[in-house]
Amino acid sequence: MTLLALQSVGFSYAKTAVLDDVSLAIAPGEAVGLVGESGAGKSTALRLLLGLDSPNTGRVIFDGESLDRRNRRLMHQFRRSVQPVFQDPYSSLDPRQRVDRIVSEPLRSLRISSGDAARDAVTTALSSVGLDADAQRRYPHEFSGGQRQRIAIARAIVSRPRVLLADEPVSALDLTTRVQVIDLLASLRAETGLALVMVSHDLSAVAAVCERTAVLRGGRIVEQGATSKVLSDPESDYARTLIAAVPRLPI
Repeated sequence: MTLLALQSVGFSYAKTAVLDDVSLAIAPGEAVGLVGESGAGKSTALRLLLGLDSPNTGRVIFDGESLDRRNRRLMHQFRRSVQPVFQDPYSSLDPRQRVDRIVSEPLRSLRISSGDAARDAVTTALSSVGLDADAQRRYPHEFSGGQRQRIAIARAIVSRPRVLLADEPVSALDLTTRVQVIDLLASLRAETGLALVMVSHDLSAVAAVCERTAVLRGGRIVEQGATSKVLSDPESDYARTLIAAVPRLPI
């Protein structure tokens, strides 16, 4: 069964091809890593999976249906079910808003809940990422980088999504904090059955969380398979070169 997929997707900016015939399927509860050099198309693929852009060719599939912005029922279900975690916890949180307002934003924008129900959901989401209820009354500048990323993850999970799409979620953090956030993502998956797509240059993070990895080069997937196989015994010359060139931090 496939929950979210790119199906023979092509995408261009102006006349520049960014993705060419890319197919990637994510099953419920599965964690998939997406790796490749800068400019390979990883972030563009993530934007398509988030529904922020539409492919020029091919389809984005969610829960068996082609993603279509004109289908309001499907898009509401999609927005609730597919949530992002961005790279930089310093810029992804509005510094003018308290944490309770930040985390509850998906509940308001998607009209999921309000009042006491929303407050309870925010408290539960913060507890799930290791922050106590007092955090709700504070502002982002009062937290460390790792705590801010926990707040960003709480915002992503408050609507009880089925998929998290994470774009370099630990690259802006120090080594110790990276380990903590990677452990948090792994525990959330174990507890909730979340699927995860992780774009990362940190191969140790991919190895720690993702069962399957796809390697992008020049907008095409050149290799994909079990993460242990791709990272330890890649089949393509490009994957071997990429993996040899990127240091793995201890996780």
